Amino acid sequence: MSVYEYLPAEIARLGVTRKATGLVLGQVQTHARLSLEREERAREGPAEILNLSELMIAMWECAEWERIAHVMTEQQMPVDVPGQDPRVGRREERRMQRVALDVAGAEQHGGARAELLRHRVYRIVAQRAGSASEPRLTVHMMASSLGEAAHRAWGVYGRPDGLYQQGAYRIASVEQVLPKPGELL
Repeated sequence: MSVYEYLPAEIARLGVTRKATGLVLGQVQTHARLSLEREERAREGPAEILNLSELMIAMWECAEWERIAHVMTEQQMPVDVPGQDPRVGRREERRMQRVALDVAGAEQHGGARAELLRHRVYRIVAQRAGSASEPRLTVHMMASSLGEAAHRAWGVYGRPDGLYQQGAYRIASVEQVLPKPGELL
C-alpha cells in the first residue's frame, strides 16, 4: 500500500511558510491580501468536481498568510522566522506522526512494506475537442509527474461513462500547482 508523505494542505502551508521566511510584516500582509483576492477569484470561478480544488488551495494558503501575519504582530517579530513560530514545529510533528500511523496501518492491512509517496498537486484542464470557447473542466489531482496526473485524470474521467467521453473532452493542459515548480518539499 501507499502512503502520502505530504497531504495537499501540508504542501500548501509549507510553501507559504517558506515564502514568508525573512519577510517583514508589511510584505506578509501584502501576500495575505493577494491570497485573499485569489481565494475570492476562485470562489467566483467555475466549481470543480473534487474537493481538492483551486478554491481549497487558495483557502489553505490565505489562512496561512493571515496566520503568519497574526503571529508576527503578536510576537512583534521584525521578520518572519519559522523557528520562532511554535505552530510550525507542532505541525511537522503531527505530520510525522500521521505518516508513521499511516505506514503502520498500511503495512498491517497489506502485510507488505508501505510505499512512501512524495506526490505533487497538478491542475488538469480539459475542454471540448475543437472548441476553445466551451466551458472547461478542471480537476486537481495528486501524482508523481505531469504524465501520471494526465493518465490518472483520463483513467477516472475518460472511461466510456466518464465526463470526458460524454462531452467529447480532451485534456488541454496539465500544470504542477503544489509545490510550485522549482520548489522542493
